[in-house]
Amino acid sequence: MSRKTNGLFAAKKMIAKRKTFKKKKVDLLKKAKYDPLGNSVQAKGIVIEKTQKGAKQPNSALRKCVTVQLSKNGKTVGAFLPGNNASKFVNEHDEVVIEGIGGIQGKAKGDIPGIRRKVIKVNGQSLKALVKGKIERARK
Repeated sequence: MSRKTNGLFAAKKMIAKRKTFKKKKVDLLKKAKYDPLGNSVQAKGIVIEKTQKGAKQPNSALRKCVTVQLSKNGKTVGAFLPGNNASKFVNEHDEVVIEGIGGIQGKAKGDIPGIRRKVIKVNGQSLKALVKGKIERARK
C-alpha cells in the first residue's frame, strides 16, 4: 500500500511519482492502438493458410503455424499450432480462437521468430482435446 509522502522533499517525490504514472498510462494506450487483438485476451478469426516457420539457432525444426485473419478488425496475424500433429486438425477457412503464447508480452516466445499467439480452439472444439484424441473433429 503506497502512502502519501510528507516532509521537506515531498513535492519533488510526488512530481516524480506522477511522471511514472503518466508514462504507464501512455504505454497502455499505445498497446491498445497497435495490438491486433485490441486489449483482448482472445480473438476469433479465419485461417487463411497453413505455414511452417524455421526455429532459431541452435534448434533446427519446422514449427507448424497458421495465418489467421481476425474477424473483429480484419488484421492478419500468425499463430502457432501447439501439440503433436495439430496441423492435421486445422484446415483453411476454419474458424479458430487464438490467444497470447505466454512469455514477455509483445515478444515472441521460444524459438519461433515473429509468432506471438497460439491456436486454442478450432470450429468451437478444443485443439488440445483433438490432439489427445478425446474428441473427434466436427464435420461441417
